[in-house]
Amino acid sequence: MRKTDTPEPQAAPVVPATPAEHLPVAEADMRASDADRERVAELLRDAYAEGRLTVDEHAERIEAAYGARTFGELAPLTRDLPAAAAAGAVPRISMEKPPLRAPGPALPPARTESPSMVAVFGGATRKGRWRVGSHLRAVAIFGGVDIDLSDAVFESPEVVIEVVAVFGGVDIKVPENVSLHGSGVGVFGGFDVQEQTAADPYAPVVRVKGGAVFGGCSARPRRGKKLKEWVRKQLDG
Repeated sequence: MRKTDTPEPQAAPVVPATPAEHLPVAEADMRASDADRERVAELLRDAYAEGRLTVDEHAERIEAAYGARTFGELAPLTRDLPAAAAAGAVPRISMEKPPLRAPGPALPPARTESPSMVAVFGGATRKGRWRVGSHLRAVAIFGGVDIDLSDAVFESPEVVIEVVAVFGGVDIKVPENVSLHGSGVGVFGGFDVQEQTAADPYAPVVRVKGGAVFGGCSARPRRGKKLKEWVRKQLDG
């Protein structure tokens, strides 16, 4: 009998491999932005204020948050916090970036003010939403200067306030979650700075210096007022 030829099986077509640079990136490997890091830092600040984190835990996590490069590095920092779960940050950080707080009315733009305040036989007051830079000078001669930083937008990690008070007074208020330090001289007057160090190592620092002659300078935290926004700059250059 004549044998029937059996067709040889054909090899499967070779599919070219996808180059590694064209493969989809896992969300955990996505690069985090400054806004992503800031949202996590805000959750950590709230957790510390509520007593959920110790000082050391808070400082360690804040440092890790600002040094994180990807979502995968950020997620573990808030995984054990109830507020993070409610915000949708556990077990992953949403790519849609939902707000951590309910949206409210839009804030007015911060005012740009002069770096100098002078009161001679009168008064000068600055408060509300205004931009404060790295240096501010307050001069009170037979008058008074009132500086309120509670709602200011900090544009520098350190603010130096230089005070000159002659037969006058300068009153300074800062948010309770910034660092406040002072070194001034009172001659027949007073120079009182209620120093404090913020738990957040990245919080702005306010330094008050200068002198008061037959006058006074007072600088203190304003309890119940917390700084919620500032332009964070890298302190290590």
